[in-house]
Amino acid sequence: MKLVILDRNGTLNVHREDFVKSDIEWTPLPGALEAVARLNHAGWHVVVASNQSGLGRGLFDMASLNAMHAKMHKMLAAVGGKVDAVFYCPHSPDEDCDCRKPKPGLFLQIGDRYGIDLKGIPTCGDSLRDMQAGAAAGCEPHLLLTGMGAACIGVDPLPSEYPANTVVHNDLPAFVEFLLAREARAALQVTV
Repeated sequence: MKLVILDRNGTLNVHREDFVKSDIEWTPLPGALEAVARLNHAGWHVVVASNQSGLGRGLFDMASLNAMHAKMHKMLAAVGGKVDAVFYCPHSPDEDCDCRKPKPGLFLQIGDRYGIDLKGIPTCGDSLRDMQAGAAAGCEPHLLLTGMGAACIGVDPLPSEYPANTVVHNDLPAFVEFLLAREARAALQVTV
């Protein structure tokens, strides 16, 4: 199974310091929805793993979160893309749950749901905790220089707290281009 695990805020949509609290505030990043559609058309399943501590903090309710995701699904469908599932942590940071990134709980739930080992599964996001959670679950971490990742623009090498095998991309379309080009190269090597 070809699976990609994406973060949401700062990866698919614009990151807000004051949290994305409603569907009106949910705004896709340029080219992000089309990038998901490119993955889908190449046979990839796309799943979102997202910390949504705004729920635990009381900044928005489940109806608001559902409205955000309904908007995301509708906008993806309009460009020929889809996200198979959204896994989210509803807890605030002080609840010490297993599903809040940087802990790997959301990723492990995804592995269980799909019945697969996550070793080598590409994951991308815009924060250190996205990279740490993915790597802890065996995923291949990809950092985007969008959202919170913008703090790493021009930083080479990445700080030592990032997993050693983290690959950096400008944005989600660049990550998708990398993934599809790598897949095409691998297919060529198989046929030679």
